[in-house]
Amino acid sequence: MRTAREASAQLHAAGNPAFAEHAQRFFKTAPGQYGHGDTFLGIRVPTVRAMVKDYAGLRLTEVVKLLRSSYHEERLFALLVLIRQFDRADPAGREEIYTLYLKHTRSINNWDLVDVSAPNIVGTYLLDKDRHILYTLAASPVLWERRIAMLATFAFIRKNEIDDALAIARLLRDDLEELIHKAVGWMLREVGKRNLNALTMFLDQHAADLPRTMLRYAIEKLPNPKRLHYMKKK
Repeated sequence: MRTAREASAQLHAAGNPAFAEHAQRFFKTAPGQYGHGDTFLGIRVPTVRAMVKDYAGLRLTEVVKLLRSSYHEERLFALLVLIRQFDRADPAGREEIYTLYLKHTRSINNWDLVDVSAPNIVGTYLLDKDRHILYTLAASPVLWERRIAMLATFAFIRKNEIDDALAIARLLRDDLEELIHKAVGWMLREVGKRNLNALTMFLDQHAADLPRTMLRYAIEKLPNPKRLHYMKKK
């Protein structure tokens, strides 16, 4: 059986100090920034993904050890293993992984970690279930839990279910964090790709009050006249 220690050793061996230094800046790890305290080994995402294939059967107790790591790439590795296992699990196994995920949101603490995992685990699990948990997460004081709530709706949007995405976007439209502005705008844009009328109705009601970044993301795929129309509302 593979272990977290083996995976950690392999990840550390693949680290690159120069790339780690770049990642520290890219993911805003300085004091006062959203990623403060995060540390990096310096491994590109395709390399991490390639390593996951050899650990597809890693026991959840071992996955948790990596998910609690101080190193960003080890937490990413753990989440990619969980996604792979979730995709292949029966309903009971999916519930176990979903529950484990929600117990460890403190470890899912940067935008890339949220974006790769929230739709594929939380959103997919909730496709045929009550979604009240997303509204609880959307009201969380923790930035990353609010982003999980918004990104989880991507799984619904892909199935042309847009009501929860729009409802959570309304809850988060006054959020102070730019990473939430980007997440909400992104999901609104995805809604518009599938239901332009729903997006324009949302924008007709809220465009004047949306943060500029959120609005720019939301209207990115609209025709130029429509984009200009909504930007003039700011």
